[in-house]
Amino acid sequence: MVKQIIDEVVKRNPGEVEFHQAVTEVVESVAPVLEKHPEYKQAKILERICEPERQLMFRVPWVDDSGKVQVNRGFRIEFNSAIGPYKGGLRFHPSVYLGIIKFLGFEQIFKNSLTTLPMGGGKGGADFDPKGKSDGEVMRFCQSFMSELFRHIGPDTDVPAGDIGVGGREIGFMYGMYKKLRNEFTGVLTGKGLDWGGSLVRTEATGYGLIYFLLEMLKDMGKDIKGSTVVSSGSGNVSIYAIQKCQELGAKVVACSDSNGYIYDKDGINLKTVKQLKEVERKRIKEYLKYHPKATYEEGCDNIWKVKCDIALPNATQNEIDKKSAEKLVENGVWAVAEGANMPSTPEAIKVFQKAKVGFGPAKAANAGGVATSGLEMSQNSQRLSWTFEETDKYLNRIMKAIYKQSKEAAIEYGQEGNLVVGANIAGFLKVARSMYAQGIV
Repeated sequence: MVKQIIDEVVKRNPGEVEFHQAVTEVVESVAPVLEKHPEYKQAKILERICEPERQLMFRVPWVDDSGKVQVNRGFRIEFNSAIGPYKGGLRFHPSVYLGIIKFLGFEQIFKNSLTTLPMGGGKGGADFDPKGKSDGEVMRFCQSFMSELFRHIGPDTDVPAGDIGVGGREIGFMYGMYKKLRNEFTGVLTGKGLDWGGSLVRTEATGYGLIYFLLEMLKDMGKDIKGSTVVSSGSGNVSIYAIQKCQELGAKVVACSDSNGYIYDKDGINLKTVKQLKEVERKRIKEYLKYHPKATYEEGCDNIWKVKCDIALPNATQNEIDKKSAEKLVENGVWAVAEGANMPSTPEAIKVFQKAKVGFGPAKAANAGGVATSGLEMSQNSQRLSWTFEETDKYLNRIMKAIYKQSKEAAIEYGQEGNLVVGANIAGFLKVARSMYAQGIV
């Protein structure tokens, strides 16, 4: 049955390799659940989960600073609303196509389920590259993008957020257009500015949440993050705030990267410099050497996994750790890997880690802190309240501990103790499956 479902997904979604990969992992993991619950098999719960409830694809025309008309393609996949309104980020990157958005939206279903908050799964974006664009160009693109998206979203329908290429600037431009078109001030986007409905901790949430999950995993492994050597790929929000939390807890982070290459600083990454380069100046990571000449820079971001470390945090993009990189990490003595990006390790890489008994925190569990805090932002918007940093951070910590506990216990229940990949998939699936079954064939 498992093979039949996967084959049908591949047949119906040709060429969408990332989506095929995500579906294969989940379907193989939850097969024992269907044996235990034949009613889910009868109702074809799994087949229905693999088919989005709604797929939107639209033209996004805009005018660049030289007066030329540009055309991009926009997407929104509203995948599953069994447990709440669709929730998931918007990604602006040249690599974006239907298969990427479907993979991300599919993963989001189970990630959101694990948070314990009432949020369905969705994802969106465009093949637009904000790098090198002026604020005016980004604004015009965002306004054009929202002039179509606005008709499909709402605080009780679909609540987008940011992702790669979509930060506070882009959320602001999109929200301004949404508000103008709908003539209403609602919590329809998360990741908003603190002055107009945003939540404290949202910027830090995915990175902080990743480390909170990692700490629970290390506790069961009998390990301590203090004194460990860490490598964190990427240099966006996830990596920056994972690095910050690691440093606060006494770990030394020695490397981070961007899409061009990586820096290695044996004395420990100077986070203030990275923040200045990435959050203020929007420059490439190699500029780090101007401020810290003893550090080294190497072209090719994949090479970061050659750096010796105790803990690896893949925080950049999908499939960044392949089998060869995983083998190099194991050879160099890594004892824990926690995924801050979406599906950053290939299936072959995961097998390498599991065979070597490396602690492995899968993305849909370990990086759920961002969407969890987006859910908390939705709650604050609904109540017209603003919580303190400490309150929100406490909620986030509690949620990440609950995600770890669910994943760990589901793995034990289904005879896969220690396999958090299977545990997270099963725990996330069960809540959605129960909800879909209760709501009938719709």
